[in-house]
Amino acid sequence: MWSAPSHVLVLLVTLGLTAAEKKPNIVVILADDLGWNDVSFHGSPQINTPNIDKLVHDGIFLNNYYVSPICTPTRGALMTGRHPMQLGLQRSVILGDAPWGLGINETILPQYLSELGYASHAVGKWHLGFFAKELTPLYRGFDSYYGYYLGAEDYIDHTGWAQQGFWGFDFRDGVDLDRSANGSYSTELFAARAEKIIHNHDTNQPLFMYLPFQAVHSGNPPSTGANPLEAPKKYTDRFPHITDPNRKLFAGMVAALDDAVGNVTAALERRGILDNTIIIFSTDNGGPANGFDMNHACNWPLRGLKATYWEGGMRATGFIWSPLLKKSKRVSNQLIHVTDWLPTIMHVAGANDTYNKTELYGMNMWEVLSNDTPSPRDEIIHNYDKASGAIRMGDYKVIAIGPEASYTKSYGGWYKPESMNVTTLDLTVKCAERNESLIACNHTTSPCLFNVIEDPCEFNNIAEENPQLLKSMMKKMLDFAQVSQAPRNCPTEKRSAPVYHGRAWVPWIEIPEGAKEFRACKPYMADLAEEQVYQIRDNINF
Repeated sequence: MWSAPSHVLVLLVTLGLTAAEKKPNIVVILADDLGWNDVSFHGSPQINTPNIDKLVHDGIFLNNYYVSPICTPTRGALMTGRHPMQLGLQRSVILGDAPWGLGINETILPQYLSELGYASHAVGKWHLGFFAKELTPLYRGFDSYYGYYLGAEDYIDHTGWAQQGFWGFDFRDGVDLDRSANGSYSTELFAARAEKIIHNHDTNQPLFMYLPFQAVHSGNPPSTGANPLEAPKKYTDRFPHITDPNRKLFAGMVAALDDAVGNVTAALERRGILDNTIIIFSTDNGGPANGFDMNHACNWPLRGLKATYWEGGMRATGFIWSPLLKKSKRVSNQLIHVTDWLPTIMHVAGANDTYNKTELYGMNMWEVLSNDTPSPRDEIIHNYDKASGAIRMGDYKVIAIGPEASYTKSYGGWYKPESMNVTTLDLTVKCAERNESLIACNHTTSPCLFNVIEDPCEFNNIAEENPQLLKSMMKKMLDFAQVSQAPRNCPTEKRSAPVYHGRAWVPWIEIPEGAKEFRACKPYMADLAEEQVYQIRDNINF
């Protein structure tokens, strides 16, 4: 485990930076599918995460921080500071054989930071589209890229599949396939590359590192002959008290992630730049518990899981650490959204008014975090699509579940970790008492309303007692949906199949040179019924 330095160099008098002042290094670590109760700083007695805990205890634990319920929307929001509904990313995730992604018309974080003199590196999972090369990291402001484009794949042989059964290799060093990675565990590969970048970094230039780990997402499905959960024995051996084999494998994956965080932090210290670094850690969505998505995360005692609008799907494990924070070693209960990271990072990087803040959903939270001031944010529109969604305003949350929101309907329970009889609740969440006199949340007939400050476990539906509040919150969510971008989703395509591309996943569409925007399908197609989409997917005129 790394140890924080005994003294802190005060490099910045304020963070209203001028060009002559030294800009802070910024490291954004994104875990994949990490559940609320999969880390020991949230009180998990099952999985010990000492390196992550050390950063949290010396930094700021974000106890009221939200992301999207699935992967692609969160990553798009993080990279742009814009809401997934503004980006057309509000519906599902990008499949390997589907030609859509984060629009090339969007400016993303490394592009902004390069204008401020930063060296920018991405190491890990992309999942923002790759059907054309212009969507991939080296064409979007990163100076280097090491990782994979798909949403999921094997941790060791780095092959992944797609909806139509297509199968191929996906691991890159830059734009080139790196088949030498075959046989090595991705969490260790990504940590080693991050350490190498830090070691070779010119400290006269500020560093931005985006480190989206594969861990702890499931790999390939059992139908392919794979084990969806993969961790070397040296990690699973740390958990003899976990008897459930799937939960033990999951714990090993978390342990590998925790070691990687410690190794990267130690590399920053060895390079002599930790004192002037900001580390942001987040999960991309809630944990897939109870075998959902072939995984065994835990969000206990929060309700629901990944891909749902319950708190377990969106209330994120996250923290910020830096010696530059004036008031650290505390729990933050200020309301924060994943879109807030871009304007916050731009502020500490000295951007001032060099970018268009009016187009952002995110807000600058540096003063909020550093000085423990009230958050300017009093609402979060979580999402709205196909008559389903959720919105948070103040202490309250509305959840509306339409006919197609099968996950939110089917996975609205409270899921304890396997191999453990839970007798005490999470240290950071205190569930309310159940009020049996209230009408239970019947999402098939009307939206539900919860006070998620008093009732974070979403036991008590108070919609009937607060009709005007429910109505105003629904209107706010629907008004935002009305001015949002149409979903960018496109039908899958056989011409994407790796069998046509050397058995690897590669870009397969050429965007016209100089194009400012490009869609591989018409927006209205994304709103067709799913069976219609699959009927016409192979008959599109491109």
